[in-house]
Amino acid sequence: MDDRLFRDAMGKFATGVTVISTKVDERVHGMTANAFMSVSLNPKLVTISVATHAKMHSLLKQSGKYAVNFLTEDQKPLSMLFAGQMKDEPFEVDFDELGGTPVIPDSLAVVACDIVEAYDVGDHTLFVGAVTDIQVNEGEPLLFHAGKYSRKHEFA
Repeated sequence: MDDRLFRDAMGKFATGVTVISTKVDERVHGMTANAFMSVSLNPKLVTISVATHAKMHSLLKQSGKYAVNFLTEDQKPLSMLFAGQMKDEPFEVDFDELGGTPVIPDSLAVVACDIVEAYDVGDHTLFVGAVTDIQVNEGEPLLFHAGKYSRKHEFA
């Protein structure tokens, strides 16, 4: 099967939109991702999947920690920025901090983690994080389906 067919099939699964954030040498970095999952309740573990060629891959190995910021439907510009879709537009992001990790203010939820395992799988690495802190806010999620952003009410 070809890559396009695989991508089209995977795109049929509606997901939330997250930004993975970390800090290296006092500089904050972010990457939009929808490859996130909760793994375990006891201990509290989550996993993100990052392409081995992505800049974030080496940054996570250096920092040893990350935050998963669940975006609200009003934070679509942040998703686009960290997905590299707004390169020519000036955009300043002020980060907060949770458990020593940079986080996006007003996200629907934020999970701060220390990396406890990393598994190379195909052209990605699965970074398993032990949850060190959580923050939850009110709002509606930003969703992604069939290659485009969606809002919860569009699925109702």
